[in-house]
Amino acid sequence: MNTAIEQITTLRKEGKLDEAIALAKELIQAEPENPVAQYQCAWCHDTAGLEKEAVPYYEKAMELGLSPEDDLAGALLGLGSTYRTLGRYEAAAETLAKGMQQFPDDRSFPVFLSMAYYNLGRHHEAMTLLLQNLAETTSDPSLFAYKKALLFYANDLDQTW
Repeated sequence: MNTAIEQITTLRKEGKLDEAIALAKELIQAEPENPVAQYQCAWCHDTAGLEKEAVPYYEKAMELGLSPEDDLAGALLGLGSTYRTLGRYEAAAETLAKGMQQFPDDRSFPVFLSMAYYNLGRHHEAMTLLLQNLAETTSDPSLFAYKKALLFYANDLDQTW
C-alpha cells in the first residue's frame, strides 16, 4: 500500500479527519488518476459528515476503475449509503443493488438496500431483504429456532391462511 494512503487511513482511524482530507486532496493533486486516493478522500469526507462532498470522490474512484482488491465493495456501499442520506433514493438503490450483485456474500449490501427500498416506499422488498438476512445470519437461539418460518414469511408478509 502507498505510504500516503497508509497515512490517510491512520489519520481517519484516529479521527483526524481534517488532516486526512487535506492529505488525500494533496495525493489527488499529485495522482489524479489514482482510484484509491479518490476512494480514501471520499471515505474521509463521509466520515466527517460531509456526505455531499464525498459523492464526486466515490464516483471518480469507480470511474477510474477501483478494483475489488482496492475495496470496490466499500466504495459501492459508501456511495449507496451516502446517496440515501442525501435523499437520492433511486441512485442509492441502484448502487447498492449493483454492489449486491458484484459481492453476493457481503451481507451489508442487502441490509443497506432495504433502507433505500424503505425510503422508496418499497416496503415489501425492504422487509424481505431484512428478514432473509436476519434469518440467515442470526446465532440468537430464540430466533434461530424460527429460521424456517422467518424465511417462509420473508417472501410474502401479506399472505394469510
